[in-house]
Amino acid sequence: MSKKILIIDDSALMRRVISDIIKLRSEYEIAGIARDGLDGFEKITKNPDGYDAVIMDINMPKMNGLEVLENLSRFHVKHKTIVVSTLAVEGAKETIRALELGAFDFVTKPTAYSEVTGNEFKEQILSKLDVACGLESSGEQKRAVRTPVRRFERKTMGKDGSAVQKQKSSKLVALACSTGGPKSLQSVIPKLPAQMDAPMVLVQHMPKGFTLSLAQRLNEISKVKVSEAVDGEILEKGHVYIAPGGRHMEVAKASAGSYRIQLSDAPPIDALRPCANVMYDSLIHTDFDEITCVVLTGMGADGTRGITNLAAKKNVHVIAQDEKTCVVYGMPKAIAESGLVDEVKPLDEIADAIIKNVGVS
Repeated sequence: MSKKILIIDDSALMRRVISDIIKLRSEYEIAGIARDGLDGFEKITKNPDGYDAVIMDINMPKMNGLEVLENLSRFHVKHKTIVVSTLAVEGAKETIRALELGAFDFVTKPTAYSEVTGNEFKEQILSKLDVACGLESSGEQKRAVRTPVRRFERKTMGKDGSAVQKQKSSKLVALACSTGGPKSLQSVIPKLPAQMDAPMVLVQHMPKGFTLSLAQRLNEISKVKVSEAVDGEILEKGHVYIAPGGRHMEVAKASAGSYRIQLSDAPPIDALRPCANVMYDSLIHTDFDEITCVVLTGMGADGTRGITNLAAKKNVHVIAQDEKTCVVYGMPKAIAESGLVDEVKPLDEIADAIIKNVGVS
């Protein structure tokens, strides 16, 4: 049975383009078209079980996309909604708010007609629909490690030759997430204390222009400082550094035992930039006593290969989000199947698990 899609957009051109894209796939059926937010809201509430996914513009007359999501939440109507966002600064802020309100994911609206009819926009629409409708499980997850691997064990020998536990003093948290991440991060980052005894580096798969708005929003509601990472800045405890969309982020040694952010415009890895594997691989060359690796909701398997490489060289503690609380159980599933996970936690317990491991200063 084909998946039923509702299109909500005030632009006749966009309605036609999105309709043509959906018609390319026999798995999908256009079950409804709305010309503004109010029309779309009424179609959903009158037939709440009639659509498998909704594609909706944010800026519309009568009722904008944010108001639609707010009202659907008020009426406890849940739908897999993919919002269409502009790349403008205000559009990025609106997109972050839409994800807070329960939007499943977003696609960026083309700025020129040639882009509207191009392959990139088409692939964005279809790939997001595939995940929202459960037609694509995890992509790269198929290449994830599925058997337990040998982990690095750091041991300090006493005078009698016995192993003694080294007191950990230098720690780092490295977190990766993708689809569903922006909203999920709001259940993790604001719960971290300002005195967290470690910096955090974070890769969230987002295009350029959106990670700054995400960082600003999280900073507004958190005790720790949250910012979009800047090339060359020194890592500080109680600070969360989000990789800028469109750039890889690595951690490199600086002077006097400190570490700095290193951003790169190197080609995408597995179509991802930023890529969590790049971040985790860079940590192999650091001297942290322990690295807490956290993997939250997201499609694919980004992070698994990097954490596997890191665990073979360094002392790591791996926390994965559980399946029940994931928007997409791809990245956490891949790392769980690697045999490296120390803790599997529901979303609302992730922050506590991080702090129990790194402590407060």
